[in-house]
Amino acid sequence: MQIKGSAISAKQWLVKPSAEALFDRQLVWISLGLMVFGLIMVTSASFPVSTRLTGQPFYFMTRHAIFLLLSLGVASVVLQIPTEKWLRYSSWLLAISFFMLIVVLIGGRSVNGASRWIPLGFFNLQPAEVSKLSLFIFMAGYLVRKQSEVRETFFGGFMKPIMVFGALAVLLLGQPDLGTVIVMLVTLFGMLFIAGAKLSQFIALMMAGVAAVVGLILAEPYRIRRVTSFMDPWQDPFGSGYQLTQSLIAFGRGGWFGQGLGNSIQKLEYLPEAHTDFVFAVIAEELGIVGVVLVLMLIFSLVFKAIMIGKRAFEEGQNFGGYLAIGIGIWFAFQTLVNVGAAAGIMPTKGLTLPLISYGGSSLVVMSVAVAILLRIDYEYRLKKRNDKLVEQNTDDKE
Repeated sequence: MQIKGSAISAKQWLVKPSAEALFDRQLVWISLGLMVFGLIMVTSASFPVSTRLTGQPFYFMTRHAIFLLLSLGVASVVLQIPTEKWLRYSSWLLAISFFMLIVVLIGGRSVNGASRWIPLGFFNLQPAEVSKLSLFIFMAGYLVRKQSEVRETFFGGFMKPIMVFGALAVLLLGQPDLGTVIVMLVTLFGMLFIAGAKLSQFIALMMAGVAAVVGLILAEPYRIRRVTSFMDPWQDPFGSGYQLTQSLIAFGRGGWFGQGLGNSIQKLEYLPEAHTDFVFAVIAEELGIVGVVLVLMLIFSLVFKAIMIGKRAFEEGQNFGGYLAIGIGIWFAFQTLVNVGAAAGIMPTKGLTLPLISYGGSSLVVMSVAVAILLRIDYEYRLKKRNDKLVEQNTDDKE
């Protein structure tokens, strides 16, 4: 009888459709899948450098696992915060980001000539990661409050957020961190375009932005070397083109199906930053083109989810959630494009992480918070739809 009852229960579980959930389960599984995959690849890519620096092969894996647990804990808390709270305190969040960027310039920790971290004991906080999300939250709130001004006036509505971005950019370039500035600029352009900014203003600002980026590259010799080495890395394979040539060798060795998990040669101290900025090259070498395609499909599935969550929020009149969700989607997509492009030799080398995969506590925590905000936006949309449906049913019953 007990076996029969268990069989009936199993059949019902398989046949009966699951109850309608008030959160996007696919987004949860995609995000968790990327995080777990990131832990596996960081473990594989980091053990040679970890052994050399600390004598412990799994030092970076242990830290990344702790960051992963911390990210899940912080995301669980953020998930409880209504989007209205983010809208209300968006200016305060931006002010805190400004303060942290000033602090890091005064007393930040310097690595490889860049002062980007605030030492907090076990954890080194990177304010640039926090400033990305803070700017996008502020921008979403601004577009809700000043949407008509953004569409109709240039200096009144369109230029104000650009001036805020400019102030952030000055502080970030002092670190220096041009990569974060470019990600912010592209995401800001995308959000302004979605808000309905005039095409003439948009094109003019894009041209000014491109000119500014070119000027910043020409102003620093090391940036010029990065661009020239990207165009022909084999011209100086043991100098300015060393990192990119080693990354390209990893891609070439990977082939279709890769060398197998853990069997990368380039991570054995040939490829610098194998577990951080260039973890994608290790993925290509160990898992091949098939693995690369699957990883990119997962990331862009997350991006697609973010865009669709934003679209549905707009349909329900939740404009703040709509702008913020689409901003997060653009951010994840462009940062992935830059990271993958740098590893594959399509773009100049930039110090940007692969979302939810690369080693880096600040990046992992902030991007997990961004995913939690997406889940909250989707939850509020589904809750509103369910409540509207219940109201309609009650009205029909009364009639």
